[in-house]
Amino acid sequence: MPAKRRKGSDTKKPSTSQPGESSLLLSSSSYNKEDKPLVIPRNNKNKREENVLVIYKKKWSCIDSCCWSIGFICCFWWWLLFLYNAMPASFPQYVTEAITGPSAHPPGLKLHKQGFVAKHPVIFVPGIVTGGLELWQGHQCADDLFRMRLWGGTFGDVYKRPLCWLEHMSLDNETGLDPPGIKIRPVSGLVAADYFTAGYFVWAVLIANLARIGYEEKNMYMAAYDWRLSFQNSEVRDQTLSRIKSNIELMVATNGGNKVVVIPHSMGVLYFLHFMKWVEAPAPVGGGGGSHWCANHIKAIMNIGGPFLGVPKAVTAVFSSEAREIAVARALAPGRMDFQTLQHVMRMTRTWDSTMSMLPKGGNTIWGDLDWSPEEDYKCGAHKLMNNDSQIVGQTGEESSENANSVNYGRIISFGKDLAQESSSKIQRMEFRDALKGNNLANTCRDVWTEYCDMGIGGVKAVADYKVYTADSILDMLHYVAPKMMKRGGSHFSYGIADNLDNIEYENYKYWSNPLETKLPNAPEVEIFSMYGVGIPTERAYVYKLSSAAECYIPFQIDSSAEGENEENCLHGGVYSVDGDETVPVLSAGYMCAKGWRGKTRFNPSGIRTYIREYVHAPPANLLEGRGTQSGAHVDIMGNFALIEDIIRVAAGATGEDIGGDKVHSDIFKWSEKIKLKL
Repeated sequence: MPAKRRKGSDTKKPSTSQPGESSLLLSSSSYNKEDKPLVIPRNNKNKREENVLVIYKKKWSCIDSCCWSIGFICCFWWWLLFLYNAMPASFPQYVTEAITGPSAHPPGLKLHKQGFVAKHPVIFVPGIVTGGLELWQGHQCADDLFRMRLWGGTFGDVYKRPLCWLEHMSLDNETGLDPPGIKIRPVSGLVAADYFTAGYFVWAVLIANLARIGYEEKNMYMAAYDWRLSFQNSEVRDQTLSRIKSNIELMVATNGGNKVVVIPHSMGVLYFLHFMKWVEAPAPVGGGGGSHWCANHIKAIMNIGGPFLGVPKAVTAVFSSEAREIAVARALAPGRMDFQTLQHVMRMTRTWDSTMSMLPKGGNTIWGDLDWSPEEDYKCGAHKLMNNDSQIVGQTGEESSENANSVNYGRIISFGKDLAQESSSKIQRMEFRDALKGNNLANTCRDVWTEYCDMGIGGVKAVADYKVYTADSILDMLHYVAPKMMKRGGSHFSYGIADNLDNIEYENYKYWSNPLETKLPNAPEVEIFSMYGVGIPTERAYVYKLSSAAECYIPFQIDSSAEGENEENCLHGGVYSVDGDETVPVLSAGYMCAKGWRGKTRFNPSGIRTYIREYVHAPPANLLEGRGTQSGAHVDIMGNFALIEDIIRVAAGATGEDIGGDKVHSDIFKWSEKIKLKL
């Protein structure tokens, strides 16, 4: 009979245990030499020997933290979605009203109860980037994307195949049209621009409110177009202008002869301005509609956030692919942000001719020079938020207080904060226009080529040595740093002021989108509205600096460290701000209707009536309000109840006088009077 063994006598002891002790070692292939053991002593039942549990604890890494964070966010997000779908449909409105009081009825419902009904057909003209684009032909990397949206929607392919997406979204750098083997076309119908992405409305709220008084797809039309193309090229490639003409004629004919109300937004304002000249011009360049086409088919043009005279933001988009927010991100992560993102963005966007339509027009006469600008007395801290029922300022602007702010917004780009504030007599500039380009930057252009790669160190230094750029010199500078793009754009757009509008040269289509180089149609019964938000700091001028040597593939950047001495200085993060809608300054959105077209002028020979309707920005009171119903922001204003009500009233038959004429809160009339332009 075998001898009895004492319990635990045949347990193998690891080298880490002490004599007379028993232990359990739990090993794993995942630990390494840097892992530290966690020793947990425990007593066995007989208390004769102590068992030691040795666990190798894995070192916590940054990847673990990221994974856990992402998992937590996803779980929390799905939990919120579950609660949202589980709650009654009226619950969010109930909570909102409990916090803020009873909410206003949607304008469409309100006006429907008052007896308003659909009358005039409505044409929507979307702006840049808000219209969806889909793939019809592509390269091998996009074989499974036929008729899938590459712009708008979920943007899933930006993350799945970014280089393939960039390749297909770019146009030909020589022609400004489709690259070989690629066809991207605009989405058609109201769905083209009702939502930009899921949950982010553009035209959807306005469409829904128009439907409340009887509008439907047969009397609403989305004039979708490929917003990357120059305006005339959209006709050359897609016959978009011809389609707009045909649809307007059809809608007038099928709606009892009622003329259309056209509602362009953002760059769509310039696009429709081009259309009005195209439709009356003789074929084959124009639409052949004759000099009375607009008078016979258009009741009113209600421009929303129109950059009639361009936007300074377009300058920085071409110059360094930046805006205020991007400049901050670039400063926080300079190397990664530049190399992996901005360089690709610059190469793609410099093939989009449409961006050149929004460069500042009118030169120093409109935007100011080294010593003067129309908004030079603007004080950032003086504007108070108010609702849209507040007191209306008269056309003389006499109710605006004077102040001593001396910011010179005419210096749109200054290389250094000191040069933005220095007396012009003390600024010594070196001419850049004839500077030789050399010392190729090819060592920084291994992955993505841009025109800066051919510019060289000498060319970069020449641009910086000019020190300060106004609206006049900026165009020359852009021709120097982006010659291919500006050469293409020069055949489609112009930025000057016409001396004699009867000169035959202004029959060229490149002048048709510049209100300072073309006449409005002979249509005295048409009304033109300029509707835009105010009360939001809007980019107007910039402080720049040279990037470090390691970043010279985009050698210039906004100096986000430049700050003003006080709030009234309007300088924050290297950007000087004025009043506007966050994208378009008041001067650009309002000048033509305030003065350039007001009454009979050489730009408005038939005396088309013009109105300004400003909407003071009021942010949402809480998160449940979403983007708000009183927003004045460039895109969010499309959900502004006051603006929507004005549009519905006009579409139902009201005139500009019926809805109250001008409604002005800014100093647009005062600033317009400072501009000495022959009218």
